[in-house]
Amino acid sequence: MKTILITGATAGIGDAAARRFASGGWRVVGTGRRGDRLRALAEELGEAFLPLVVDMRDVAAVEGLARLNGPWGDIDLLLNNAGLAPPTDPLPTTDWQRLEDVIETNVTGLVALTRALLPTLTERRGAIINLSSVAATYPYKGGAVYGGTKAFVRQFSLDLRSDLHGTGVRVTSIEPGMAETEFTIVRTGGDEEASRKLYAGMAPMTAEDIAETIWWVATLPPHLNINALEIMPTSQSFAGFQVHREA
Repeated sequence: MKTILITGATAGIGDAAARRFASGGWRVVGTGRRGDRLRALAEELGEAFLPLVVDMRDVAAVEGLARLNGPWGDIDLLLNNAGLAPPTDPLPTTDWQRLEDVIETNVTGLVALTRALLPTLTERRGAIINLSSVAATYPYKGGAVYGGTKAFVRQFSLDLRSDLHGTGVRVTSIEPGMAETEFTIVRTGGDEEASRKLYAGMAPMTAEDIAETIWWVATLPPHLNINALEIMPTSQSFAGFQVHREA
């Protein structure tokens, strides 16, 4: 039986991935900040799921995940899913603490956990799947910090694969577009109406869509590596440049 460690398993893609891998016969270690949700998921998934309350901003706690006992410590796949986004306000008006939380979660915690687990993943010839975003490639107003962190995740994935050359460890950056989860609600401080407006009438992707993609990548033959995978709903494409004109 294989084991996956999923960060941010309390909602959205992480929650859907936990269910998908448990149904596929894997052990699932799920981390997140909301213990009540982790406990509820543990009740649903039973002995296949180990809930651990961990804040990605706490580097010591994150590094401690590399010291789990028994089969839970035999990590075959790390899914770096946990992530935050600040409001889409212009950078000068965004609260610094919100920006720092995003950077510490999306970048610092991800690197710390990956680094701590590399000896195990190398020994087991495992895999790392990092959740980046189309925001890593396509700019939008108010996305400077979030897009910057996701561009880091994408480049980190590519360079990490180079570092791990010859070890058999696979590394993938998955870069979703618009998927309807709690992401926008969290980003806007609980504004459910803003989330409904964003996804209205456009048939967005679901958390389950992305979880199924992650499952596909994870279960490919071990001689195949998906370097980066960009995925959007059919209704989403690319915007043009904005132009400011003097009156």
